[in-house]
Amino acid sequence: MKALVIHAAKDLRIEEREALPPGPGQVEIAIQAGGICGSDLHYYNHGGFGTVHLREPMILGHEIAGTISAVGEGVEGLSIGERVAVSPSRPCNHCHYCLKGQQNQCLHMQFYGSAMPMPHIQGGFRQQLVAESWQCHKVGDGVSIEEAAFAEPFAVTLHAVNRAGSMLGKRVLVTGCGPIGALAIIAARLHGAREIVVTDVMDHVLTLAQGIGADRTINVATNPEALSAYGANKGYFDVMFEASGNERAMRAGLEVLAPRGVLVQLGLGGDVSLPQNMIVAKEIEIRGTFRFHEEFGLAVDLINNRRADLKPLLTAVYPIGDAVAAFEAANDRSKAMKIQIAF
Repeated sequence: MKALVIHAAKDLRIEEREALPPGPGQVEIAIQAGGICGSDLHYYNHGGFGTVHLREPMILGHEIAGTISAVGEGVEGLSIGERVAVSPSRPCNHCHYCLKGQQNQCLHMQFYGSAMPMPHIQGGFRQQLVAESWQCHKVGDGVSIEEAAFAEPFAVTLHAVNRAGSMLGKRVLVTGCGPIGALAIIAARLHGAREIVVTDVMDHVLTLAQGIGADRTINVATNPEALSAYGANKGYFDVMFEASGNERAMRAGLEVLAPRGVLVQLGLGGDVSLPQNMIVAKEIEIRGTFRFHEEFGLAVDLINNRRADLKPLLTAVYPIGDAVAAFEAANDRSKAMKIQIAF
């Protein structure tokens, strides 16, 4: 089979890898669609991010969906020819955190396409993948395989909403409208948000945000005072989803969060400086959010039941032979929201 293997920054190769048969409780999936994620781009552009760096060649990818091509012994409820979205979350279910129901914090997590452990966890950007049957969630009739491949990033934002608490009647600010910010709009609206305001520095993504549920959009590069106006009377928003990883966006959001507001940090960046006195005086809660686990099944259900229309977020699909062009296209935020690869 062909696989997309990253060796170092800007060194992405199409390589032949052995396709293994499924074992007991496993299925073989012919991968058809894979979405390029921000972490994939970090490996492609920089060879890693933060303290995580490539130390050996690694198959990229974790936003994947395809068709079952073989079934191992003892598998029930799944058949050859069925289409599935594949969760990349593979916790051990035995460690301290798994036993507390915090599988996303598993000490022995085997998450596809991750260079955190050594040896690295090989990813899903390949033509054939053997997975545990419990990772596979059936794709509904009439749902495209490209839509199904959105289940993983959608689950990320559903977990972020879970971390924020009840959305019912809340006024929400989303800063940064890349794929995760856009999906946060959809997730917050589905969970009862009353009003959603979105900021970015690019008009074309803000136009898309309005089409998927934002009540108002603000280009903070050209019109920063429009956001500042929400700082009157100690702030306006109940919840902020910070999806840019940018310190200025985070600080601007704290200015307009109301007392006892919640800031959920989705975007990855570096060390930042925060206005400690403001956080104390307004009793702001800052909450991290990391990956997901049980939310993956909910994401697939919402896509299958047409509760969430993610099609507007797909910019283009590239064949596997044009993988480098696909990654370069995904790098261009002025043109691309979500780029997928067809395997």
